[in-house]
Amino acid sequence: MQKNLILLYNGQLVHEEELLFPLSNRAFQYNDGFFETVIIQNGILRFWQDHKERIQEAAKALKLQLPQQILAPAFEDELLKLAGLNAATAYGRLKLKVWRSGAGLYTPVSNAVEWLVTVQPATPPDIKSIAVSVCQNVRTIHSPLSHFKGPNALLYVLAGLEKKEQQQDDMLLLSRQLYVSELVSSNIFWVKNDRFYTPALDTGCVNGIMRRNILRFCASEKIKIDQVNYQVEQLYEADAVFSANVTGIKTISHLQSKEIYNKNKLLDHLTSVLS
Repeated sequence: MQKNLILLYNGQLVHEEELLFPLSNRAFQYNDGFFETVIIQNGILRFWQDHKERIQEAAKALKLQLPQQILAPAFEDELLKLAGLNAATAYGRLKLKVWRSGAGLYTPVSNAVEWLVTVQPATPPDIKSIAVSVCQNVRTIHSPLSHFKGPNALLYVLAGLEKKEQQQDDMLLLSRQLYVSELVSSNIFWVKNDRFYTPALDTGCVNGIMRRNILRFCASEKIKIDQVNYQVEQLYEADAVFSANVTGIKTISHLQSKEIYNKNKLLDHLTSVLS
């Protein structure tokens, strides 16, 4: 983090160097919580309503009691104020971390939460095409916790290490049944015959914010989109393959060193609307 970062901890502004956690902290001891990453662009929290929806879904799955402050309409203004204090209003990355408070071993004594928001200036991502290989070391697993971020973080850490070892831009994760699932920090989509495809949630992929917006876009434009269980070989037959997350959309130019054709008017239209 940058020096002198100002944080929002349980509703109070604090300086980074003042932040202290007890040894009993359940995020540290048991990873008992979740996180949400939001992009700030030109003074706007992009897709904030979708993020709020996923925050509530995650809390429900983990049986956490969210404070009213996080759900209140005024919370958006508080987050933008924090972005301004950290010079991140033009373009920044906000992370909300929520975890169960209190003591206990695996069985907690409370469902109340503590929470922390950090905001840092960031650089808009490069939109160039990426090269991807299939991850061999880990597989995604569908569960009541797989659709949001946090509980399965180590899976993506290991996939990230493999990406580094393989010197790839990203890694394609497969489910235990060897179906296409997702990338390290993005959902994956492809186009064939004027129809979009993306892995079904039962492959264990995260229910991404951009994924939700692409599904909504297709519904509004009356474009067919299928959520499927497909194997890697079927991607080679696509007209275009791309990744999507809150930072944007990137085409995939190579999969397992095989070139993928990516000129597609439907994808161009989608990118122009959601960029």
